[in-house]
Amino acid sequence: MWRERAARCGERIAAEFLSLRGMEVVDRNVRAGRGEIDLVARDREQVVFVEVKFRTAGGKAGPFDAVGWKKREDVARAAALYLARRGLLDRSVRFDVVGITWRSDGGELLVQHVPNAYPGGRNQFF
Repeated sequence: MWRERAARCGERIAAEFLSLRGMEVVDRNVRAGRGEIDLVARDREQVVFVEVKFRTAGGKAGPFDAVGWKKREDVARAAALYLARRGLLDRSVRFDVVGITWRSDGGELLVQHVPNAYPGGRNQFF
């Protein structure tokens, strides 16, 4: 239950963070096939699939360590289905990661955005 709440909170923080940087969040928690896409955003004409990772400081792995090849593969497949279902196969695509680290000792949040965090645009899947 706590993990689910933390994940949803992280997604809200990430959505606001991206919005403040001029991106428009158009979908959340999209399930397609085996994968789930945390956020789908638009950055000008580009479709951006965003993986959000929320961690506490001092844990065994940071937020970006949690986005391994299997997760990237699942998100990319889900993204391909998303694009096909919405008739967006002609759009430019990128995959971003937003890592959020919470320092419980000081109550601080560190939000990091990595645009184009891993390859996998439409040319790789279509």
